[in-house]
Amino acid sequence: MDLTGKIVILTGVSKGIGLATAEALLAKGALVAGWGRTKPELTHERFQFFECDVRSEAAVQEALVNTQRELGAEIHGLVNNAGLGIAGEVDGFSSDDWHTMFDTNVHGTFYCTRAVLPQMKQQQLGHIVNIASIAGKTGIEKMAGYCATKFAVRGFSEAIFKEVRSHGIKVTCIYPGSVQTNFFDDIPGIEANSSMMQPHDIAGAILYAIETPFNFHVVDLELRPLQPKK
Repeated sequence: MDLTGKIVILTGVSKGIGLATAEALLAKGALVAGWGRTKPELTHERFQFFECDVRSEAAVQEALVNTQRELGAEIHGLVNNAGLGIAGEVDGFSSDDWHTMFDTNVHGTFYCTRAVLPQMKQQQLGHIVNIASIAGKTGIEKMAGYCATKFAVRGFSEAIFKEVRSHGIKVTCIYPGSVQTNFFDDIPGIEANSSMMQPHDIAGAILYAIETPFNFHVVDLELRPLQPKK
């Protein structure tokens, strides 16, 4: 897809992978609707921020209405990037933390995807990119809740791609390994470091998937650092 003038919704836009992806999309000529709870430090004539907590079905619907009013009816892309991870052993894990992760990582992805599909089906064109994690392919000790959410995103992505491909809509699920972002601030025993991948690396993979020709569909992308810190 040629991104020039195309409208792309990007959740979790305030920092890390989301901010890097916004910058990469803008560099390609896209109109970016950034959805999030915190406005990023990003000023560009083709970027517009819409306050949205993806955990709220009503907030997602309101953000879509506002986006279409301000930028136009067509929605060409959706990047479901909003997410968080909370570590802890299962037998001492907080139910509130469990629900917070599922509400954001899984329910938010569902709300946003469901919101854009009617317009994409009408267009017979669109691309949904779901940011999962390597934790959606393998279990990690003390990260059971986070793994459960990302396995859910994986299953959702695999099912929905088959559901909407006949409408000209692509669904790509991306599984990054460790990325040097603030994600690890609240993960005991792990510190973000330069041997991890960089946010712009993941943004580049997202662009690659979105810019493929119409009849070429990247379904899954697993991304890993080459030489992770031991």
